[in-house]
Amino acid sequence: MQSTSTPLSSSRRRPRKSLQDRTHEETISLIRDVLQAAIDAGPRAGPARTIQAYLAITRTLQDFLPGPTAEEFSAPVALRKLFERLGATYVKLGQFIASSPTLFPKEYVLEFQKCLDATEPLEWPVIKRVIETELGPISRTFASIDQTPIASASIAQVHAATLKTGEDVVIKVQKPRIDQSLKADLSFIYVASRILEFLQPDWERTSLSAIAGDIRSSMLEELDFEKEATNVEEFRHFLEENNLLKVATAPRIYREFTTKKVLTMERLRGVSLLDAGAIASITSDPEATIITALNVWSLSVTSMPWFHADVHAGNLLVLNDGRVGFIDFGIVGRVSEKTFTAVNELSAALAASDYEGMAVALCNMGATDEEVDTVKFGKDIENVMMKLGNVQADVTVAAMPDGTVQGTLDLDEDDVTNILLEIVEVTESNGLKLPREFGLLVKQSLYFDRYLKILAPNLDVVNDARVGLAGDTLMFSEGAIDI
Repeated sequence: MQSTSTPLSSSRRRPRKSLQDRTHEETISLIRDVLQAAIDAGPRAGPARTIQAYLAITRTLQDFLPGPTAEEFSAPVALRKLFERLGATYVKLGQFIASSPTLFPKEYVLEFQKCLDATEPLEWPVIKRVIETELGPISRTFASIDQTPIASASIAQVHAATLKTGEDVVIKVQKPRIDQSLKADLSFIYVASRILEFLQPDWERTSLSAIAGDIRSSMLEELDFEKEATNVEEFRHFLEENNLLKVATAPRIYREFTTKKVLTMERLRGVSLLDAGAIASITSDPEATIITALNVWSLSVTSMPWFHADVHAGNLLVLNDGRVGFIDFGIVGRVSEKTFTAVNELSAALAASDYEGMAVALCNMGATDEEVDTVKFGKDIENVMMKLGNVQADVTVAAMPDGTVQGTLDLDEDDVTNILLEIVEVTESNGLKLPREFGLLVKQSLYFDRYLKILAPNLDVVNDARVGLAGDTLMFSEGAIDI
């Protein structure tokens, strides 16, 4: 390459704005947002959340007050504990921070990895009331429902059930009044960011209210189980359209038993992609299985308007029949045309080990008001890629009661996050700010890198013809599909 710098926009800085520069229209717009937030919150949300906030703040402060059990104060730790005690909205916000290293500081992204979305389940009578309010008497639809949930998170809990027609299903049930709490909290966060930007116009450069708006729309979308059902159905249609149902699947949705607050779907039985021993008992070729999973997901990114943005080990299964099962479509990502074009450029450069080309592709994707030295940027990227190649799986060997020896492979979840954070640090140190959608894409790719190290440690992803990244053909265990 001849040029060693890439101008992405005019290097001339915008003049600083002040409160006096605000227009009448901007003032009216802010007032309208404040009023709408009050309407969304409802008359009872404010007092209840104020009491909960007081208790959460008090308990968090007590953790760091002088005493025999006092913890050393850390702002990320204190904020993470406060978020967990504030409930569903802030747990989801913590997860948003953990999954958005392009937006938030490294120490907060790492700490909020610990922000677990697991809560004590609600008692069965409470859940039963929700189901019957949404669907009518349980006896009319279900032959049985297991009253002990499979899982319980901040927004919903999941129960195994059998329909009267005999099919095994799972029911995802939204917890009562969680929608009111989320709307109230998210509206407050959004309005607070709008007011801060209004009072300090120069903060608009940080896109504070845009980030808050993104958080609000993302989380409120998770409340609509009919939307999640549509996501699952669209993914199943994608699989069918590409003749992939023999190698991959997603749960069948029972629309007649699905509402905004109850989602009824086929129960898929399988094992995690991290369980190499169990996978080996299902298929004689675990390497082909993970290649299939990677190729199906990659094809969905290129051919669907959105992609599954949460392919951690709990949401990607190897089913008992050998197929790959994709579940939990509550979180999806959407890639803009600009980012998609740059990702294709990035993939081509990666395949050729052209690190300066990767730097140029990232420049085409990011936002900056400076020129970027793509030679230096490329060398920084090369160093990160070398570290990625050196990440090793942990090997655990255990003697079983029957006298056999069982071995497992695993990678620390932090390895995935740390590599992603290093990529973000490199881009920011070179004057770039990458969109959140790219961070989501890369994180899913790093999950797959993790699975590949466990199930196919000797696979050359770049040059193996079975992997979609290696050429124009995606290979599956049932054959090849041209794209």
